[in-house]
Amino acid sequence: MGVQDDIASPQDPASPQDPALLVERRSLFGLGLAGAAIGTAAAASLIAPSVAQAQTVAKSKLYTIKERGKLIVGTGSTNPPWHFQDASGKLVGMDIDLAKLLAKGLFDDYEKVEFVLQGSDARIPSLVTDKVDIVVQWMTVTAGRAQQVDFTIPYYREGVGLLLLARGGKYKNYDELKAAGSAVTVGGMQNVFLEEWIHKAVPQAKVDAFDSPDSTMQALNARRIDAALQDQSAIRWLMQQAPGRFVDSGFGWMPNSYASAVKPGDPTWLNWVNTAYKEAMMGVDFDYFAASYKKWFGIELPIPKVGFPQEFA
Repeated sequence: MGVQDDIASPQDPASPQDPALLVERRSLFGLGLAGAAIGTAAAASLIAPSVAQAQTVAKSKLYTIKERGKLIVGTGSTNPPWHFQDASGKLVGMDIDLAKLLAKGLFDDYEKVEFVLQGSDARIPSLVTDKVDIVVQWMTVTAGRAQQVDFTIPYYREGVGLLLLARGGKYKNYDELKAAGSAVTVGGMQNVFLEEWIHKAVPQAKVDAFDSPDSTMQALNARRIDAALQDQSAIRWLMQQAPGRFVDSGFGWMPNSYASAVKPGDPTWLNWVNTAYKEAMMGVDFDYFAASYKKWFGIELPIPKVGFPQEFA
């Protein structure tokens, strides 16, 4: 759970070796031994699922989006480096890059996407009411949420950590923080789990709660607290924005996965999004994905190895 989280190529014609055709032929062959009448009835029953399947596929949001000519994405605008407005007012961030990647895959145009800005509590309602096609909004994967939406494959592994002042702070790293015991004060944004989260890493630390991430950072800069509890992605972002001012304590905990979400019951659309994400992480769009990771997190992704697909190794 994040600190700030509110809890197209044509297909080839079917070949004679198509497994589906082989199954159908074997079934009809066996039934033919029992008589033509039974065989005819069986053939009709085998055709019916194909018709039903075609009707289901035709209703997929994938085709609705293609006909509409743009992708509608639910996201936020206040949480760097995931989604925020830059100095010019333009919406930017890792989530925004991912949404544009999907638009490129759908329309060969990164800009054919409409963003619906929403709070964290609107992510699931906007999906189930078809207000948006997909939510790309630093959404933590949980078993509870997976009962209401279909999650894509994760695109980031999040966690929490402790941000320190690189100069002028009392402590240089996590080991020093933990050794100092109750002399340490750790601040974080107000949350019912704040003390529990902090004490998982620094059991004896005093805890200060603040009304926003900005207030927490102000307290750290003023040295009223010794460390600030932050999402690890935010730690990386802040270190990039103010080089030499902050340092990561070197310890992270409470891992969780970020993924996009779609309305349940549409495997065609879900499979398409998963294909686009996977090939961004491992295949044809890796350069785009790696550039986003570098820009927003300062992480240099290793080039995927060629040969046997390493994700299955």
